[in-house]
Amino acid sequence: MTTVEQNRGTRTEAAEIMPFGGWESAPAPAQFGDREALFRFPAADDPAPSPMRLLTMALYAAALGLTGLGVGVRGFVAVVEGAAFWYVPTMSFFGLLSVALVVGSFLSIHRPVLPWLLLAAATAPLAVDVLIAVLY
Repeated sequence: MTTVEQNRGTRTEAAEIMPFGGWESAPAPAQFGDREALFRFPAADDPAPSPMRLLTMALYAAALGLTGLGVGVRGFVAVVEGAAFWYVPTMSFFGLLSVALVVGSFLSIHRPVLPWLLLAAATAPLAVDVLIAVLY
């Protein structure tokens, strides 16, 4: 039996050396029916995503990250100049929401459409951050 033919319920060799009981083990069964989990770390026997897909997602995430860095610098300047009490929590909330959506897109990289929807959704909170930073 090859690695690809193994039952997904078995633990991989990498799981034995990983901390916290091994993150590389197969995902827990879905709670709603027989569907596979949407977000999970790839198992050792999962096929690799295409390099073009991974590169495109990484470039999109890098563009979001660089935009977030610019917003962070502008936010720091606003805080040094004396921003309102709501400014930092609001900027942090929308920034972290954007980061969480990008992380979710990479955890769902084997899905056909979901990563692209999550990356597009990550643009909205970052756009709110940009608007707050520019207009404040």
